[in-house]
Amino acid sequence: MRLIKHWLRWMVFLTILLASIGAYYITRPLPLSAIPLQFSLIPGSSLKSVARQMQQAGVLSEDWTFVWLTRLSGLSTQIKAGNYQLETAVTLLELMNIVTQGQVTQNEISIIEGWTFNQFRTALNTHLAVRHDSIALTEREILQRIGIREEQAEGLFFPDTYYFSNGTSDLILLKRAYATMQQHLQQSWQTRSAGLPLKSPYQALILASIVEKETGKTADRSLIAAVFINRLRRGMMLQTDPTVIYGLGDKFDGNLHKRDLHMDTPYNTYTRAGLPPTPIALPGLAALQATLHPASSDALYFVSRGDGSSEFSATLTQHNRAVNRYQK
Repeated sequence: MRLIKHWLRWMVFLTILLASIGAYYITRPLPLSAIPLQFSLIPGSSLKSVARQMQQAGVLSEDWTFVWLTRLSGLSTQIKAGNYQLETAVTLLELMNIVTQGQVTQNEISIIEGWTFNQFRTALNTHLAVRHDSIALTEREILQRIGIREEQAEGLFFPDTYYFSNGTSDLILLKRAYATMQQHLQQSWQTRSAGLPLKSPYQALILASIVEKETGKTADRSLIAAVFINRLRRGMMLQTDPTVIYGLGDKFDGNLHKRDLHMDTPYNTYTRAGLPPTPIALPGLAALQATLHPASSDALYFVSRGDGSSEFSATLTQHNRAVNRYQK
């Protein structure tokens, strides 16, 4: 009888001790490696693998405590894959609740004004949270998949930051970016200034892409648009380097040579009058607005001052003086 009582006392003591140790590990704040701390859990991971991923990310100092708690709680099969962000210190119990309830952060992808469509595709193809359904498709096949009638994709997608959940198809993101561009383009077109030498929203998109590529300083954007609008009104060639560079494609070596200005392509605005056949980049909202609401100016020329800003001139004589001053 005494032996049984002694054994029971030890059992109670061990139970209390284990409970105390467990409570300590469960309720103390985890020593996070940084705050805020981002980490990702890979789909299909086992409980031990999840714990190792969090340990490697600096969330856990050891992985066994998380495994032990999650198994005892019966939640080992409830862990949700995805991206997480811890804004404050959390306890082990709070961490378990976060990952079993799937309190994931949204993924994001940023498309930059002035990027080409190929740069957009590269960003999609290399994003780990995107499902790459378009990676083997041609440009035309992509347009067909998302219901776009245009023959070429350049300029059709609005540059912005897009938020999405893990595993979202790149085709869905492309469709969203296209719809956003159409919304902004149509709204800007409906409120455009009177008398512009542009026949359609698509022509406005083409010119906006040129304005986007030519703008170094925000304050110059509407004046740059005015120069091109004035040139179109007078039937002058646009003579803009970014279109020539776009037309050269892979032949462009990083430096624009005099011979390049004489190499005729559909995008060479030194050899061909009017607008190029398609946009040359993805224009942002500011470029669209400037194109359809250009500054009131008689300027026909501009040259870079070397600091990102431009010098504008109404006559060739004034322009040549500016070139001599800033370029030679």
